[in-house]
Amino acid sequence: MKFSYNWIRELVDGLDCAPGALEKLITMKTAECEGIEVSGALLDRACAALVESVEPIPGGHNVKTVVDAGRYGRKTVVCGAPNCRAGIITAYVPIGKKTIQGVESDGMLASAAELDISRDHTGILELDLQIGAPLPGCFPDSVIEIDNKSITHRPDLWGHLGMAREVAALQGRSLKDPVHVGMLPEGPAPIKIEVENLSLCPRYSALVFENVTVKPSPLWLQTRLTAIGLNPINNVVDMTNYIMAELAQPMHAFDANLLRGGTIYVRPARPGERLRALNEEEYTLDPSNLVIADAGGAIALGGVIGGLDSAISGKTTRVVLESANFLASSVRRTSAVLKLRTDASMRFEKAQDPHNTVRGLARAIELLSELSPGIRLVGGVADRKRELPAAPVIPLPLDFVARKLGREVGRIEVRSILERMGFGVAEADAGIFAVTVPSWRATKDVTIKDDLVEEVGRMVGYDSITPQAPLVPSAAPPRNPERRFQHEVRDLFADLGFTEVYNYSFLSEDAVRAFGSDPAEHIRVTNPIASDQALLRTSLLPGVWKNINENLKHREAFRIFEIGLEIHKRGNSLPEEIPHLLAAIYERQGDGAAGLFEIKRAAECLMPGAQLCPAEARAFEHPARAADVLWKGEKAGRLFELHPSLVETGRAAILDVNLQLAQRLAVGEKKYTPIRRYPSSAFDLSVVAGLRDQAGSLESAIRSFAGPLLESIHFLRQYSGPPLPEGSKSVSFRLTVGSPERTLSSDEVAQVRNQIIEGMRGRGYELRV
Repeated sequence: MKFSYNWIRELVDGLDCAPGALEKLITMKTAECEGIEVSGALLDRACAALVESVEPIPGGHNVKTVVDAGRYGRKTVVCGAPNCRAGIITAYVPIGKKTIQGVESDGMLASAAELDISRDHTGILELDLQIGAPLPGCFPDSVIEIDNKSITHRPDLWGHLGMAREVAALQGRSLKDPVHVGMLPEGPAPIKIEVENLSLCPRYSALVFENVTVKPSPLWLQTRLTAIGLNPINNVVDMTNYIMAELAQPMHAFDANLLRGGTIYVRPARPGERLRALNEEEYTLDPSNLVIADAGGAIALGGVIGGLDSAISGKTTRVVLESANFLASSVRRTSAVLKLRTDASMRFEKAQDPHNTVRGLARAIELLSELSPGIRLVGGVADRKRELPAAPVIPLPLDFVARKLGREVGRIEVRSILERMGFGVAEADAGIFAVTVPSWRATKDVTIKDDLVEEVGRMVGYDSITPQAPLVPSAAPPRNPERRFQHEVRDLFADLGFTEVYNYSFLSEDAVRAFGSDPAEHIRVTNPIASDQALLRTSLLPGVWKNINENLKHREAFRIFEIGLEIHKRGNSLPEEIPHLLAAIYERQGDGAAGLFEIKRAAECLMPGAQLCPAEARAFEHPARAADVLWKGEKAGRLFELHPSLVETGRAAILDVNLQLAQRLAVGEKKYTPIRRYPSSAFDLSVVAGLRDQAGSLESAIRSFAGPLLESIHFLRQYSGPPLPEGSKSVSFRLTVGSPERTLSSDEVAQVRNQIIEGMRGRGYELRV
């Protein structure tokens, strides 16, 4: 949300606080500011200048002009704008001399975009001003940007008047209300309003104008809207945006000549009803969407966007001006379902003040008299509303304020603070104020006495409260074994060189199909935040796959992991959420074997003694590199290499572990094994096997023949090539044998070695000995 410093100064009497100091003050007392940017930095030097002559420059589209810049004198300026011609008055800015195509250019002739008046950069400005005159009402501005999340609970702060009220209260200044309600006309309205459900539209007000002239807005209005990020369109539309930015009251103007019938209806949309909106998109509606309609059908989407068929254009001469109030949840639901966020919907979602509708119309009367000279009101105000609730009164004991804040605040100071903020304060009893909440703070903002304490606290400054430890007993929270186990897993994989990633729990149908799953088996989100995030994930793999393909563009190799929930359908009951670990090792160079062995080592670090059992590859797995991870007799996960078609370049090894199962299996008795008193003996064996034979299978076979004296067996290496036969490989293991009771003799070691060799040969394997 952007706020104009110049605008705030106009609304706060005598404000002399510099923009930087004001930004800090707002951050400390009201809402978090994200920075200040200058808009229209050249405006204080710009002036009207007459183009006296234009001469083409050979070899390009630029022209050499001589301009009369009034106070700056006569200047030679090189210009490339297509509308630069002799006799026009444009904007000149003295930015210094520069040689362009051999011509010395002194200053520039500026477009509206270069001056931050609007976004139009198609040509230089064409003005109707005295030579040398400054651009009226156009000044450099400091725009304060505020984090939207810090004002979601404050509907009044979505307009400059609300922020000015805050600043006035903070600075002890007077607030200038730009609205003169006395300008509202009396008498019967020329148009009827019918609201089907006043809960969805608590108030709908409208005025009718005739003799309207639609034209570009004056420069001051364009400059002000551009500074806060709004795009100038024409004087009527710009007026509605100006009031929205000033009073936080969205408005909409209809071309009265394009409306059918003399009644405006506010009703739920008919099933399948269609609306062509101002953004030139067509929407199919349902009864959950509130529409503004005439006798022929929907002409606007209530609180969100207007319709194109009744939009203001250069031919408009009569206008129906809408100023309404809509139920916040209804606007939010429609905006989310249609994926259509607008400046209007963002404000209505915060629950705006229904009293503000007629104030917006009063402000519009004043502005339109300046923007469209000769405009005339037709009749009085059309105003359909439900009974507006009385202003709530909240008892506020002063000792409650002191107890909550942790410091004393004087009675006079509390009263002054609340009254400066617009609250009504009466002393109901000794030490108790009866506080009346103003309408602009009564819509889900200030409802209880704790809210009033917050108002007092932020005004006196939380830094004025002496820090003190809470006088409450503290106790350690109950142990959470699942969280602790997952923290240990995180620490382990971080120590192994992996970087943790976080992904959304939402997937697109394309991502689901890429891994052979059926979207129908996934839980569908009712109101997805984006079209590609409509399904709840049943696997962490699609998210990590996306991480791999994004990171491989920038890195030769990396390791990542994610811990998150798989969400599975479970009949008519709540879904089943299973915590999983998914780790990946990517390498651009090599055949991928190193990555597989490394991620196997990571699995063994997490689950000591885990074994791999070759498994049939799924569609997204490498056909010859897929295995189940077995631990303590149960399938705890999966280890595989991604199918090459899913990775642009290089290889990616994947480990997927069910952490719920792993946590359960990790709990068990730990047995003490004494250090061996007698030395062990080790020897190496190399088995010649087929290229597709698994090292794990060979290891299991060797174990079966080794007998009880085998202490350990470790894979060393494998080799293929001469002098081995084609299609075969040599797999080498190191075996350690020993006894807890004695030192083995060389004959006993040789006996173990020979029985392994004989057993393996009996299975058809040759050994290199």
